[in-house]
Amino acid sequence: MKTTITMGALGAIALATSAQATPFQGFTIESMGDMGYGETVRLYANIDSGTRIDAVFGNSASALSISVDGGSFFQHALGGPTSQSINSAFFPLAPSLEWDSYVSIGELYSGASNNLLDIGINWASFEGGGELATDNGSWFVTPVDPQGAEVNGMVFIGQFTMVGGSGLIGQVSFQGKDADGNTWQELGVTWVPAPGAMALLGLAGLAGRRRRR
Repeated sequence: MKTTITMGALGAIALATSAQATPFQGFTIESMGDMGYGETVRLYANIDSGTRIDAVFGNSASALSISVDGGSFFQHALGGPTSQSINSAFFPLAPSLEWDSYVSIGELYSGASNNLLDIGINWASFEGGGELATDNGSWFVTPVDPQGAEVNGMVFIGQFTMVGGSGLIGQVSFQGKDADGNTWQELGVTWVPAPGAMALLGLAGLAGRRRRR
């Protein structure tokens, strides 16, 4: 049974100078359930209609970190760190591959419509089940790639299967285009652990909507 919880962003890093409001609205965490390899969730960024995300990144001002609070990530030997490595044609032969942990922008799996790239990220820890972290790296698409555009106000950011622990925690930064084609950035947005539907509902109520900068 899928459970979808929408949460506001917590702990956005304040910029030294005033900045215009961005189209970023928070996160949606969709629980796919436990298929025998740990609790699988899909993470979406919520953004305004007509806008897009072109990059998820970490830098020296705001490092990127995604981990399981007190647990680890399930990683399949036939998978990889991004959706470019997830070939859905292999699912009948290796069903557990479908629940691999990986990141993306827009696309669930590899294919002709998936143009995801990455730079500057050491994936070794993540592929070993540990934290995904970088202070000088990104996964990204170009501004002309359709997969960066919001669909029903959301852009898929990654799938994570958690082995043990109390839920998914993280901090990421985004870059994209608004409805007028202007570049926007949102730095250092975080979310709270998502251990289960009932607990998550309580956390969502506490989170509220993010404060516009």
